Amino acid sequence: MSDSGQPLVLGIETSCDETGVGIVRGETLLVDAIASSVDEHARFGGVVPEVASRAHLEAMVPTLERACAEAGVRLADLDAVAVTSGPGLAGALMVGVAAAKALSVGLGVPLYGVNHLASHVAVDIVEHGPLPSPTMALLVSGGHSSLLLVPDVTADIQPLGATIDDAAGEAFDKVARVLGLPFPGGPHIDRVARDGEVTIDFPRGLTTGRDLERHRFDFSFSGLKTAVARWVELRQRAGESVSVADVAASFQEAVVDVLTRKAVDACRTHGVDHLQIGGGVAANSRLRAMAQSRCEAAGVELRVPRPGLCTDNGAMVAALGAQMVMRGRTPSGLDLPADSSMPVTEIQA
Repeated sequence: MSDSGQPLVLGIETSCDETGVGIVRGETLLVDAIASSVDEHARFGGVVPEVASRAHLEAMVPTLERACAEAGVRLADLDAVAVTSGPGLAGALMVGVAAAKALSVGLGVPLYGVNHLASHVAVDIVEHGPLPSPTMALLVSGGHSSLLLVPDVTADIQPLGATIDDAAGEAFDKVARVLGLPFPGGPHIDRVARDGEVTIDFPRGLTTGRDLERHRFDFSFSGLKTAVARWVELRQRAGESVSVADVAASFQEAVVDVLTRKAVDACRTHGVDHLQIGGGVAANSRLRAMAQSRCEAAGVELRVPRPGLCTDNGAMVAALGAQMVMRGRTPSGLDLPADSSMPVTEIQA
């Protein structure tokens, strides 16, 4: 343990197309170094697992070296190493897990294999301090849309609802393709929508009638994505002009409306007065604005990390790893697997 009494933990994130290395001392973020391969995937219109795995292999050592240099620490100073062990792309996860095991053995420090989704919750600790118990977490990304009740981010996460088809980020990517916008779609739809108006009443999945009764806290964006594609196609066939900005704004409003409505409802239902939003879609400006407005009206305190900490990064893994160390959680063994389908309830592997 360092002289400050706070553990110095390095976190490695390789679940998708970002090679992230973060270093945290206790609850203080020292560095968040990222090497992204998103440009290599853009020409395919989505992430290619084999390309991502190779990119992680090439970026791992340089990113580790850059992180240590920027933080002003040596690998020998570390008290523990944490790594995303799931969920994610199997090959990509294996690269990170192998690197973390090598560091653990070489440095003689404990290894913590942690859950990617739990890490998205934990990263807010280095931004806004300790998480209240319990916290309601809304995680929205390319692969996940989940509502989680979090009494203890290191030991107890209770899923309340999740996407039953397309996740919010996936819908953003697919609608962006329909509108001729680049990959990844989220940032581009957010940008274009600022110049548009909400003129189209696109459907809100699982928000009315029997669907709401059966899936109160679940999400569905497949029907919305299809509705946007059909709306655009019908007008193009008729030779009408399509306002990309208005379609983007209307689609984005539908997504954000559902996400925030269900999140605030979950807070009220479970008597929770704190909502934390994480995941790549949490960087969306309209989501942040509507969540703030609805939380204020409901008397719920909103916590959202800065946009750079919402997307996949090593800081979130280091943050959760540091919490594991400080709370005395048992380290993972060297037989730590890369589990592509790791459930959110399994916080540590």
